[in-house]
Amino acid sequence: MDKPQFERRIFWDVDFDKLDYEKYANFIIERVFERGDVEDIRQCRRYYGDEKISDALLNAKFLLLRTIYFAAAIFDKEVEDFKCYKESVIARNNTCKKCPLYIQTKENTIYEILDL
Repeated sequence: MDKPQFERRIFWDVDFDKLDYEKYANFIIERVFERGDVEDIRQCRRYYGDEKISDALLNAKFLLLRTIYFAAAIFDKEVEDFKCYKESVIARNNTCKKCPLYIQTKENTIYEILDL
């Protein structure tokens, strides 16, 4: 299968032309789901397959809350299945209650957490 044609803006901080799609698969998957648009995500799913993507996202060290909920919906997982969700719930006890990087409670929406 041909390599997907992701938007360069997703990988603004790395040398896009030297990205090894196999060696850095987890990095690419996380980045596409965090910063890509619908077409980027479709291409990612076609290239890597849902099993590899699901595994990469479930084991990611950090994902935005919106990405966790989005991936949970796509792959029919519970947010608690995501390693970074579990770790952030533990970490939230040591952070400011309005910090957007950590999950406050399961009931809060992203808008409440960001105080929008």
